[in-house]
Amino acid sequence: MNPYILSTLLFGLGLGTTITFASSHWLLAWMGLEMNTLAIIPLMAQHHHPRAVEATTKYFLTQATGAAMLLFASTTNAWLTGQWDIQQMSHPLPITLITLALALKVGLAPLHSWLPEVLQGLDLTTGLILSTWQKLAPFALLIQIQPTNSTLLIALGLASTLVGGWGGLNQTQLRKILAYSSIAHLGWMVLVMQFSPSLTILTLLTYLIMTFSTFLVFKLNNSTNINALATSWAKAPALTSLTPLVLLSLGGLPPLTGFMPKWLILQELTKQDLATTATLAALTALLSLYFYLRLSYAMTLTMSPNNTAGTTPWRLPSLQTTMPLAISTTATLLLLPLTPAAVALLAL
Repeated sequence: MNPYILSTLLFGLGLGTTITFASSHWLLAWMGLEMNTLAIIPLMAQHHHPRAVEATTKYFLTQATGAAMLLFASTTNAWLTGQWDIQQMSHPLPITLITLALALKVGLAPLHSWLPEVLQGLDLTTGLILSTWQKLAPFALLIQIQPTNSTLLIALGLASTLVGGWGGLNQTQLRKILAYSSIAHLGWMVLVMQFSPSLTILTLLTYLIMTFSTFLVFKLNNSTNINALATSWAKAPALTSLTPLVLLSLGGLPPLTGFMPKWLILQELTKQDLATTATLAALTALLSLYFYLRLSYAMTLTMSPNNTAGTTPWRLPSLQTTMPLAISTTATLLLLPLTPAAVALLAL
């Protein structure tokens, strides 16, 4: 793609999210979300492949539906209460509608089925943008409206953690596995949103760091399915030994960064007398952990055929920059000792 066009699209992507962040009026927030969608569509369809075009079409239709629903709900709110302000949501009907519209936009279960299909049709770089940057604007709105319907949020959160774990079990395609991983993590964020919005933001940040390093690992290895991971020892032996730790951090095992948000969320849910919800969430995390372990096993404990095709990459230097990967991997593995600082910040 022409670098000028690419920079314009990336600028549009950044501007759309920034407008949504900065807006206090529903029309402006909607406009930011629309700019976001329109800026990423050419990026998704740039490899004129039927799958990419299909994924782009699916993405456009779901995002357009979510945006139309959001606009309808905010208009209904203005009609019922005379308010266009995001912070002044008081009527339960528009709040519920907006929560569902934003759930569709980020891919929370049971409105999730577009996400694995769309991610599977994209290359890893665009998939990374879709899994990280595109979640920010809808989440900012969700945190601002402070949905009062706690049953709806807990139902969405538990359904997402369950679907995110269950859906990834039988997958062989890495992008679909990452899509289900994304759904499960979003479920954890939504579970605790009404009790501690700052904890939701912390979980979102750790999710962004972990997902960033996972996508970059797969991009460096140029692997899109589980079988392709077996050749990674020849391409990057050091990275191959670190990747299982990155995946286990995504799964939320101590002493890695991914354990921090899960630990704090379970603690917060227990404080709110939701021990059953906390137990169910912890059990669904085991489902996700299974497929992360499966990926780790495929990457480090299975040997690919030791033929010329398998060992050639080892002799060829990689042309990709590895500094972002090094920084994000370090953050993915070593931030757990900062938990007391994070807890102190959350208490402010």
